Amino acid sequence: MNFKEILDALSPSGTQLVAVSKTKPNDQIMGLYRQGQRAFGENRVQELTDKHEALPKDIQWHFIGHLQTNKVKYIAPFVHLIHSIDRAKILKEVDKRAEQSGRTVSCLLQFHIAEEESKFGFDLEEARAMLSSEAFRQMQHVHIAGVMGMATFTDDQEKVRREFRQLRAIFEALKKEYFPEEPSFKEISMGMSGDYPIAIAEGSTMVRIGSLLFGSRG
Repeated sequence: MNFKEILDALSPSGTQLVAVSKTKPNDQIMGLYRQGQRAFGENRVQELTDKHEALPKDIQWHFIGHLQTNKVKYIAPFVHLIHSIDRAKILKEVDKRAEQSGRTVSCLLQFHIAEEESKFGFDLEEARAMLSSEAFRQMQHVHIAGVMGMATFTDDQEKVRREFRQLRAIFEALKKEYFPEEPSFKEISMGMSGDYPIAIAEGSTMVRIGSLLFGSRG
């Protein structure tokens, strides 16, 4: 599929495309930029900061990888959205570094919805404990905009569908319990190149697509 075909597939649902540009050279990113794409996703802090320096400043950079606390300071001054807040400690560090940068950083809570052990993320009770904590109430420089999750890498589409439904249910529970008056808590980041049609059908507001746009990782 090409860029336009993917946009056409997303258009009826209003789902946002995050073009996953990790490992891809700047000229390929600029190829999509010239077609109007502005949201790009990276999973390594050094690569993200290098691309931010080199590429147009109206690009919205999404951090989608596992984030270490000692790396937060490098992206806090400019990152548009961090998809991968998977523990309270990292959110606290983002709040601290965002304050130092004079910003409020938007974040998604990452949930472990797949059976694979390699996936990071909260479970629902862990997220509830954090969102109910005094430490969270004191954070003034982070904004929780929604949730993110990755389904199991499998050909079993019903399994993938169940996992996406689980993430949607988590989103709805948190919305009701903690963010009922916040319209900006609205993002469900789920779906990648291999499963994004299922994700859209299950309520994704944001898909992270790389290989369909850029080819397989090089």
